Amino acid sequence: MSFPYIYDDDEVVEDDDMDYQPSGHHTDSEVESEQEQNTNEEDQEEEDDGDLIGGTAFEQARQLAYLLTGNSPMRIGHLLLASGAGRSFPGYQRRSSMRSGEDVDPVPNLEGQKLMSSGEFGSDNFTKPPVRERKGDSTEETKKPIPKTNLNMLLLQRELGHYTGRRQWRLNQLIAQSMVPSTNADFIVHYDTRSYSGQFSEDGNFFYSCSQDFRVRMYDTSNPFEWKYYKTVDYIGGRWTITDATLSPDNRHLAYSSITTRVCLASTSPDDDEMYPLEFSNGRGRNRNAMDPRYGIWSIRFSGDGREIVAGASDSCLYVYDIEKRTPVLRLVGHKEDVNAVCYGDKASPHIIYSGSDDTTIKVWDRRSMADGREVGVFIGHTEGLTYVDSKGDGRYVLSNGKDQTMKLWDIRKMMEKSKFDSISHRVYGTGFDYRRDRYTEPPTKHPHDCSLVTFRGHSVLKTLIRCHFSPPMSTGSRYLYTGSADGKVKIYNVDATEVATIDVHAATIGSRPMDSDLMLNSYHHWGGGTTDWRTCVRDVSWHPSAPVIATTSWNGFGLSTGTVTLHSWNSPNGKPKIYNAKLQADLFESDMAEYSEEDDEGEEVYETESGESDGH
Repeated sequence: MSFPYIYDDDEVVEDDDMDYQPSGHHTDSEVESEQEQNTNEEDQEEEDDGDLIGGTAFEQARQLAYLLTGNSPMRIGHLLLASGAGRSFPGYQRRSSMRSGEDVDPVPNLEGQKLMSSGEFGSDNFTKPPVRERKGDSTEETKKPIPKTNLNMLLLQRELGHYTGRRQWRLNQLIAQSMVPSTNADFIVHYDTRSYSGQFSEDGNFFYSCSQDFRVRMYDTSNPFEWKYYKTVDYIGGRWTITDATLSPDNRHLAYSSITTRVCLASTSPDDDEMYPLEFSNGRGRNRNAMDPRYGIWSIRFSGDGREIVAGASDSCLYVYDIEKRTPVLRLVGHKEDVNAVCYGDKASPHIIYSGSDDTTIKVWDRRSMADGREVGVFIGHTEGLTYVDSKGDGRYVLSNGKDQTMKLWDIRKMMEKSKFDSISHRVYGTGFDYRRDRYTEPPTKHPHDCSLVTFRGHSVLKTLIRCHFSPPMSTGSRYLYTGSADGKVKIYNVDATEVATIDVHAATIGSRPMDSDLMLNSYHHWGGGTTDWRTCVRDVSWHPSAPVIATTSWNGFGLSTGTVTLHSWNSPNGKPKIYNAKLQADLFESDMAEYSEEDDEGEEVYETESGESDGH
């Protein structure tokens, strides 16, 4: 994800989800004009050396092979524009070979099974004796399959008081683990623009939803089955969408970002409408830690003490902002491409930071040993750029989603040290495909230096930066790992990579609102795909910390033109779900849509234009 095809001399930078050009960069028309001035000279050179595109015959063959790898027409056009006689495609390197096939990451994963039995990821069913199986005639190797849990039997054992003390606690955890939400939706909240992210607070009493109309809606979820809308905050002057949001540890403030250098800080109190801008370019020119205003922020997170915010940006850097001083205090340089995701390793400490980048790496930073400003370690294993990283909150385990269509679990004790990372040969293992437009057709592959614990496959990481999470410790003991998917589903996995459940958001929502010709102006068809059918891409998912409830945030509607938040519970009824607008007002879609305006008299409605800018902001 980087800015799309912005030319700065010979460099090509790409962007996720938008066509945005920071000031100071050449536009495509300027590049074309400069190239037209040299057309005669280039034509003469081509006649002299026989080049079709530019460079040697070997380079021609290499470029032609690249053209045949499934890149989008726009991507190919920009590559042709950027290449000249004697020059190769910008940023292109030949992909290195890897081990491939269905056996590269066997399921169930043995390392994952050990973790499931360790107690760090929920509880095994101790109420049933494990079955021992011997491999062939060998008496040395045995394995213990995890018995399936019978919820009714567990509830009966709790009622009869079969267990006390530690075992009673484990029994309660087993019961909670068994209550996995289902596809049936309790209710559907519709938005007039695509929805990008939504999360419960850590106590479960609050939920926020971010949409492409630059608004964040806040809901009271103290009763997780009966939400109450109470507030909307705006991001004025944003670009493309709200990229991320994060709650302060005390839930009193919500920070949210767009593709600019400004983070907005708003109170979550319904009686406080103040919004405070946190400018990451503050002091530019005299503060070396300030951000270049030509770039933008993709990801933000509050520190565990609530005093700082870390941000990942499109200039390949991380920034740490001191809220009290209202200035950036640290700039971390180490990635080669956009930093799409950041998080803190320990909820109680601001020291360990993880960052995931389009350069395919996760880097580990320790604030206590940053005299030289370098990372302390690296996780290698993804072959395409990362879309999200999430920490278990214990300072040890990390989860990531990648454009190579995998989710990976990491242990900080197995990270690659900086010195070793610098010494290995950094080959290109990616395909160069555009995940926003192209399909990923590669077979399962494994990076030769993969240091992840477990690899998960089965979901689709396309169109946008899809997110993944650990299930909450209180209700599930972090037993499960779950992710959104571009095919309109939520995938829930055991730690051993076996699939626990699939929540089909597309099936639960299809046709739940009428088609609106005005809203269809926002459809995804101008990026490729060209259909106005009802489509769903689940971008974010949030598991309630204490109830068997999951909320999904999706691009969802005809032509992917609108958004939804859907609630799925363990015992969802089979009947028709309740349907609401963004303010949780019901039955509006059954009346004349022409009379419906989601924002009422709060301001004019906002629609994205094809250039990626937005009317009304």
